[in-house]
Amino acid sequence: MTELFAKQALLPQGWCHNVRIILGEDGRFASVSPATRSHRNENCHDIIVPAQISLHSHAFQRAMAGLTEERKNPDDTFWTWRTLMYQLAHHITPEQLQDVASFLYMQMLQSGYTQVAEFHYLHNETDGRPYADPAEMSGRLAASAVDAGIGITLLPTLYAQAGFNGLPLRDAQKRFATTPDRIARIADDVRTKWAGSDLVKVGVGLHSLRAVDIADATELLDISDRLAPIHIHIAEQQREVDECLDVTGMRPVDYLSDRIGIDARWCLVHATHLSEREVTTIARSGAVAGLCPITEANLGDGIFPFEDYIDQDGRFGVGTDSNVLISPWEELRVLEYGLRLTRQKRCVGRPTSTKGPIGTWLYEQSLRGGAQACGLSSWGITPGARADLCVLDSNALSLPHLQGDNVINSAIFAASRPPVRHVMCAGKWQIVDGHHADEARITTAFHKAVRTLVNS
Repeated sequence: MTELFAKQALLPQGWCHNVRIILGEDGRFASVSPATRSHRNENCHDIIVPAQISLHSHAFQRAMAGLTEERKNPDDTFWTWRTLMYQLAHHITPEQLQDVASFLYMQMLQSGYTQVAEFHYLHNETDGRPYADPAEMSGRLAASAVDAGIGITLLPTLYAQAGFNGLPLRDAQKRFATTPDRIARIADDVRTKWAGSDLVKVGVGLHSLRAVDIADATELLDISDRLAPIHIHIAEQQREVDECLDVTGMRPVDYLSDRIGIDARWCLVHATHLSEREVTTIARSGAVAGLCPITEANLGDGIFPFEDYIDQDGRFGVGTDSNVLISPWEELRVLEYGLRLTRQKRCVGRPTSTKGPIGTWLYEQSLRGGAQACGLSSWGITPGARADLCVLDSNALSLPHLQGDNVINSAIFAASRPPVRHVMCAGKWQIVDGHHADEARITTAFHKAVRTLVNS
C-alpha cells in the first residue's frame, strides 16, 4: 500500500483540501479521504488532479508534426493535407510505428494524459499486401503504450472503399484495406494477447461513411457485438456532408442514425458540420462527440456547434488526433477560444443556463466523455478507479497560491506549457519532475525513425 497526500485535489465531488490517497497493490485507488492530516511529508503534494484522456489519436502522424505548414496551392485544405499524410502512411514500417508511438505516448504522459484511444487503420504492408500476422501493426501500438506506461483503447479500424459511391481504394489507400472479418480477428488477437493488462483495452473503429458502406459496418458490428466502444469519423468536412447528401439523400449523422442507430457505445469524432436535428440526435443518444480542437483548427475543419449541444446535455471529450501538438490544456483552450471568436462573447463553454468557472467545467466534462469513449467504467480520483493522476507544478501557473477552480482556469488559459510535474498511471509514477525514466532511449529511437522517414 502506498500513501499520498494532497493539500488540494480535484475529486468527483469537487475541490477538496488535505486529501489522503491510498493506492492498492493492484494499481487502483484503495481509498480517498479528504479533510485529513498529513503524516508523510515526503509524499505530500500541493495540487493533484485527475489525469486527462485523449479519445482520438493517429500515432503515426506525430512523425509529420510541423511539416505541412507550407502553402503549396491557392486552395490548401484538409484534402491537400491528406495527400501529404498518405505519403507518410505509405512508408512507415512496423518498427518505425512502434518507435514513433512510444515517443508520442511518452509526450502524452508528460502533458497530463494517461489514456489514449488509438484509431488505427494502417493494417497492411507498404505495398498493400496483408501481414502474415493481421495484428502486426495493432500489436506494435499496444506494445508502445505498455512500454511508455500509458493506458490505450486500441480501435482497429475498418477501411474498405474510396468514397460514398463505393469506388475501389486508390493505391495510396491500399495499406488501409480491411474486411469486417479481419478487423474482428485483429481485435480478438490483441485482446487475447493483453488479457492480463490493465493498460490495454480494445474497441472497434469505422473510418468514415465515405470509407465504409453500411453493409460492411453492419457486418462488423454483428460480428463484434461484444465490442465497445465504437468510433467513427463523421461530418468533419463540408465536402463530406455534400457527398453524403448527393449519394444517400441524407446528412451523415442522419444517415448513420437511420441505418444503424447510435447509442452510448459510440464516439462520433469531429461531427463538425451538423444540422440542428443532428445535434439533438447525438445529444439524446448518449453518444460522445469526439472533439479535436487543435487538429480541427490546424486543418481548417470548422467549429463544432458546442453551445447547442451542451445545452441538450450532450457528452464530449477531447482528442489529440493528428498529434501536431500534445496538450490537453491547449485542446480545451482552443475549444473555448474558438467559441469566443465565433460568438464574440466570453466564457462560452458551459451550458447557457449555468454560471461558474469555465476551465473546471470543461476539464471535468471532457474526463467524463473521454472515459466513456475509451470504454472505462470508472475514472478520476475515486476508490476502485485505476490509480491515474497528475501532480501540477504550482510554479508553472500564472499566479502563486491559487486555489480550487482558479488552478484549472490558470492551467488552461494562462500557462504557456502544460503545468504538469509528476504523472501516475496504474499506480506507477511514469513522469517525475517532467521526465520519463526511459526518455533518452525512447527519444533516440524516435529521432532515428523520423530521420529515415523524412528522407525516404
